[in-house]
Amino acid sequence: MTDDEPDVPIVCEECETTAEIPLSDLADQLEAHNERMHDGEAVAEVDPDVADQLADLIADELGLLDG
Repeated sequence: MTDDEPDVPIVCEECETTAEIPLSDLADQLEAHNERMHDGEAVAEVDPDVADQLADLIADELGLLDG
């Protein structure tokens, strides 16, 4: 992890918790939480608003939104 690495907000509505996780730890932290708290079911996730914004940025970068 570097000092300039972004943190990604995650939410778990079932646990009513939120956290900011460094990008490099994101997948491992989500998996660990879901394994520990939800029997492996993908309940905790990247904040949906952030995930939507990221998807839009990627689609724009790939030219998928060009008409």
